[in-house]
Amino acid sequence: MINYMKNVIIVRDRGQITIPGSIRKVVNWVSPMSAVTISILKPDEIVIRPHNVKVDSEEIWNRIRSSRAIKGEGRYNASEFLIRDRNSH
Repeated sequence: MINYMKNVIIVRDRGQITIPGSIRKVVNWVSPMSAVTISILKPDEIVIRPHNVKVDSEEIWNRIRSSRAIKGEGRYNASEFLIRDRNSH
């Protein structure tokens, strides 16, 4: 359990803030280039949370397989079309 922490920081130009090192040390999900979700829960409260995206890799591969099998107006499926198009430049 994390104890309550509070820091005062200054909002810079363009709304930029720096999360203090004392807070970054306590929460392991804050690192350079980490994605976060910023929410307004109350008019005077901004919450920063880790951005978690759940990826269904099986669904992605199923969609890739089905898109590769689509036949267009021509004689080629989508994969063959892209290969031929790229090679023609």
